[in-house]
Amino acid sequence: MSAVEKVQTGLFIAGQWRPAEGGRTLEVHNPATEEVLATVADATPADGLAALDAAVAAQADWAKTPPRDRSEILRAAYDLITERADFFAELMTLEMGKPLAEAKGEVTYGAEFFRWFAEEAVRISGRWAVAPNGATRLSTMKQPVGPCLMITPWNFPLAMGTRKIGPAIAAGCTMVVKPAAETPLTMLALAQLLEEVGLPKGVLNVVTTSDSGGVMEPLIRDPRSRKLTFTGSTPVGRKLVEQSAEQLLRVSMELGGNAPFIVFEDADLDKAVEGAMLAKMRNIGEACTAANRFYVHESVAEEFGRRLADKMGAMTVGNGMDDGVTVGPLITAKAVQKVDALVQDAIGRGAKVVTGGSTTGDKGYFYAPTVLNEVPGDADMVREEIFGPVAGLQTFTDEDDVVRRANDTEFGLVAYFFTRDLSRSIRVSEALEYGMVGVNQGIVSNPAAPFGGVKASGFGREGGFEGIEEYLETKYVGFAL
Repeated sequence: MSAVEKVQTGLFIAGQWRPAEGGRTLEVHNPATEEVLATVADATPADGLAALDAAVAAQADWAKTPPRDRSEILRAAYDLITERADFFAELMTLEMGKPLAEAKGEVTYGAEFFRWFAEEAVRISGRWAVAPNGATRLSTMKQPVGPCLMITPWNFPLAMGTRKIGPAIAAGCTMVVKPAAETPLTMLALAQLLEEVGLPKGVLNVVTTSDSGGVMEPLIRDPRSRKLTFTGSTPVGRKLVEQSAEQLLRVSMELGGNAPFIVFEDADLDKAVEGAMLAKMRNIGEACTAANRFYVHESVAEEFGRRLADKMGAMTVGNGMDDGVTVGPLITAKAVQKVDALVQDAIGRGAKVVTGGSTTGDKGYFYAPTVLNEVPGDADMVREEIFGPVAGLQTFTDEDDVVRRANDTEFGLVAYFFTRDLSRSIRVSEALEYGMVGVNQGIVSNPAAPFGGVKASGFGREGGFEGIEEYLETKYVGFAL
């Protein structure tokens, strides 16, 4: 039996698997072959309301559940995901396209959020203090926010779910989760697993739908919802924030990025190239943390560009399920068209192709790993998120100038830079206007660290000690003596 055949394809509401209203379904496609993998329930607004009803009904009892019990559920889920790593990896590769080895890496990363928040669940605490005048005592306590709405993206089908579900379970919040229509199977499989480890009915509800706005907007505007968390594009995030304002929801937004990758003249080029490969090619470049703009000091630009092009040009493009493949397909034909449009725009403005620069393959949504030199500052790819396997290189000579150029964007999720100079590491880290900075490393994501951005890349943090705070309210109680 294949991984897909093991997945429930209905809506998961109040602990029951059920069809969508009217029996509506949507197709899930394999981006490597364009074939239909499965059909899943296609929720209507009425289905979404039923999911919120279930979350609201379960909230009071779930909030009273002892922290240790919530912790044990998360730990059991972590253990089971780890045990079933091959299953989840195969499922993600089939519905999203990333190579199997990389999918296994996501399983490890995604499971770790459950282990991290299992440990945080029993460490939620307040404080006790004597008022400055000595006449009263001040107490604060942390309590769950309440029913949460979660909208997850297609590019990390497991990890973007566990990163939100983990702290909600730990804090005592119930949930309605809407996964991306392109990759719903992994979330449905995760719901099955959480049901198996004993998560009470109604705590987690999953609605798959092709009508995200129609299903979720009424829930966002419903006064019973208390929090909205979204990972996705900045334009959609702006619309959701507008909708959330009506009920003054607690909101977490992890939105688009335009990450600069800076290579200073004193950088270790071996490490810089290795870091660039990680920052650019992780997840086929389809990551909000992907390096988008490469700024390389002119004294090392030629050698860095050559080394990077050699590495990217040697990658094997193909079906992620096949042995030896290191670059899978993009998620849709539209995604390929966008990446190619950005590349052709840059070429038309004077950029030089070092490797790649075109689509590849007869079937599936593939784009060749691409390196461009001499990308002009007015190219569209300098302003827009590429979301594909394309590295566009520019040169610089001055530290202050490259920091200014790196900050010259509405986005502020993550930045990377390579240098051997400790003083410069501190100086540039402080000057970059980003929520996360990688110094001499090409990956910053870590369940033990706060993930999130500034400016148009959103607000709120996921992971780290900070992650659970997004799901907790602070209550102050004053005691008169």
